[in-house]
Amino acid sequence: MIGVRKVRIHTFGCQMNVYDSEHMLCNLAPLGFQSTLSDEDADLIILNTCSVREKAAAKVFSLLGRLKRHKRSRPGVLLAVAGCVAQQEQEELARRVPYVDIVLGPDQVPSIAELVEQAERTGGQVVATRFLSDPDGLFSQGAALVGNRVSAFVTVMKGCNQFCSYCIVPYTRGRESSKPADAVESEVRALVDSGVREIFLLGQNVNRYGMDREGWPRFSDLLRRVSAIEGVARLRFTTSHPADCTDDLVCCFAELPNLAPYFHLPLQSGSDSVLARMNRRYDLNHYRGRIERLRAICPGIHLSTDLIVGFPGETDEEFEATLRAARDLEFGSAFSFKYSPRPGTKAALLADDVPDAVKAERLEKLQAVLYSGMARAMGAHVGRIEPVLVEGSSVRSTSPGQATGRTGTNYVVNFDVPGSVEEWRGRMVPVRITAALPHSLAGEPLT
Repeated sequence: MIGVRKVRIHTFGCQMNVYDSEHMLCNLAPLGFQSTLSDEDADLIILNTCSVREKAAAKVFSLLGRLKRHKRSRPGVLLAVAGCVAQQEQEELARRVPYVDIVLGPDQVPSIAELVEQAERTGGQVVATRFLSDPDGLFSQGAALVGNRVSAFVTVMKGCNQFCSYCIVPYTRGRESSKPADAVESEVRALVDSGVREIFLLGQNVNRYGMDREGWPRFSDLLRRVSAIEGVARLRFTTSHPADCTDDLVCCFAELPNLAPYFHLPLQSGSDSVLARMNRRYDLNHYRGRIERLRAICPGIHLSTDLIVGFPGETDEEFEATLRAARDLEFGSAFSFKYSPRPGTKAALLADDVPDAVKAERLEKLQAVLYSGMARAMGAHVGRIEPVLVEGSSVRSTSPGQATGRTGTNYVVNFDVPGSVEEWRGRMVPVRITAALPHSLAGEPLT
């Protein structure tokens, strides 16, 4: 009989890493592993890493430094590094951090149990970072039924073929590969049967789904198939590339009643010359046209974006073009960053010639514009009645009867409910929005 052991998984970065961490936990269950939130209790510690931003990668190595002392005090503990940092560093990571037992890339996530057994059997380091040539072997089988969740991620494709000059993803996640639509549907049905009400479809460039296999359904077709599954109360997806945002995909927002009115469409820069140096394959006019079409098809849609300041060679005039775009397009939310070179990308060969102080100043100016637009977008919800999917108790409230959930436009709403919050979990509740706070909405339920 297999004894109970504990695994602690630290997850960095994007939603796809969250999804991979959940599947690693499920794949480790046959070996007797159960999840813990404490390093001290763990027999296996996994760092599921991100290298898209310099700060995220730095956090990984900082944590590895702290765990070195932990390994000395408990030499039987296994330490694994997974995700994009593992894929990028490979054997160099094993050499640089000799107390790491397992290094595994994203394609090896379904094999985590076998890699743990190998490390235990041999007592040596295990490095598994090769990209799989068989696309069907890339994806864990079945749904990761972890916890009492209302919302769940489902990866529908991995990898990226775009090679934006600043982005490490094609090198750490490999080429585009789509999961069979039947497997996606089966996974969604299993999640719905377990009580999940909201499905979040994931891909590095999700709107290129199916383009890697002849005769396969496209992403808009997959959305229709998942939308039709009984029990899917709300459907979301991320992330999309503006150059591949088809009109058929846009029309899904008018066609599918459970498709949430939220679209994350990274702009990255408002300057056409910077976009060209980034190898983004569109200009601002194309992007603006996609935004106008989305707002015409789905009035009130929440549009979010990503923006980078300080890309190599960015002039004051090019930055001002980004500021103007942010003001004109008025996003409901945005993620904005200072450029940092990622080793192995084409942009890393360019001179990082914008001083950090200038990057910081530009980021501050851009965020002031973005936050102003976000405040207006959130304020427009006040007085409306919004369907809110209740996720559980509000973590920021001292009131035991305050629930939290999200609108279709992806804003957090906190509101008091009679009785136990658990009785409301998973319900779609009409809520009148009474206030817009800096990062959330407040409301009152109408049922």
